[in-house]
Order: sequence, then C-alpha cells, then structure tokens
Amino acid sequence: MNSNKKLIIIGAGGHGRVCAEAASLSGYKEIAFLDDKNVEGLPVIGTLNDIEKYICECCFFVAIGDNSLRKKILKNVKELGGELASIIHPFSSVSKSAEIGEGTVIMAGAVVQANAKIGEGVIINTCSSVDHDCVVGNWTHVAVGARLAGSVKAGKSVFLGAGCVILNNLSVTDNCVVGAGSAVICNINDVGTYVGVPARRIK
Repeated sequence: MNSNKKLIIIGAGGHGRVCAEAASLSGYKEIAFLDDKNVEGLPVIGTLNDIEKYICECCFFVAIGDNSLRKKILKNVKELGGELASIIHPFSSVSKSAEIGEGTVIMAGAVVQANAKIGEGVIINTCSSVDHDCVVGNWTHVAVGARLAGSVKAGKSVFLGAGCVILNNLSVTDNCVVGAGSAVICNINDVGTYVGVPARRIK
C-alpha cells in the first residue's frame, strides 16, 4: 500500500463508499472517485474514460461488485501502467502468512487465516472467513458472511453468496455462482449456479 499517493476509487456506488471508508481507516489521506454518474456528496473527479489522466500521480482501486466488469477495468488499469491498491480494513484479521493479491479488498470483520492465497481483484466481504490454506482465484467475490473451511479452492470469477458455506478440502470451478445460504458438500466441477442445502445446480 502506498498511502502517500492519492487513491482513486473506480465506482462510486455503495461498494465504492464502503471501500473508501476502509481505505481512509487504513491510512489513505486523499481519496477521489471516477464514475460515469455524478454522485452527490462524493468527490467524483471524472468518468471511467479519465483513468489515463491520473495514471502517473495516483493509485487505483476498482470498487465494482460485478466480477466480469471488475476484471475488465482492472486489466485496463494495468495495461495503462497504473498502480493497483489493495485495501485491508483495520478491523479485519489477516494472517501474516496469507498472500493478498493487488486490487483486493478485505472488509471489516473478515478473517483470512494462515497460508491462504487470495488472488487479484478479489472481494472478501464483511464478516466472511477464509480459513487456512484456502486459495481464492482472481476476480472472485466472497460475499457477506460466507465461510470457506480449510483448504478450499475457489476458482476465478466465482461468486460465493452471502452466508454460504463450503466444507473443507473442496473446490469450486471458475465462473460459478453459489447462492446465499447454500452449503457446498462436494466438489463443483461444472460451471453453473448452485443453491440449497446441500447445494445443487439449477438448470
């Protein structure tokens, strides 16, 4: 984290506002937004077309909940030579042995345990937990209160819904959705949306 640089948050919606508060608490002194809409009360200094204008003087965080759109914008920032910030809320608990990718946010109350590997552009949302030796792939969203037991492997661009549970040593393949409150008790190898207890694929 380079908190001496101005932080530009791309996306001024609810997620962006929460990320801004976490960034401020973790040491960023100057924060502004880029968004295609003008949001009253927020320092929106331009649109997504203005990223290149600030590449040299600022670092960036992409506060977009949609995995595919977040991935696209993150890649754009990197291709332009921009610096991606990660945001770790001071009221989260992150093991010293955990690896956190660039452009990732870990929200208040979240726990990331020993030897977990969190990819690029990941959202570890409020009060979720990622236990020891888990691997969370790039651009994945672990929603509010979701629980990953030990040694879980979640692929890229996965959405793990609020309050879902994935039992230890299981894997979820890329681009899957696990619905809120679902319980995953076996490996998910096929792309799709899985809901229920136990979680089953919706056709």
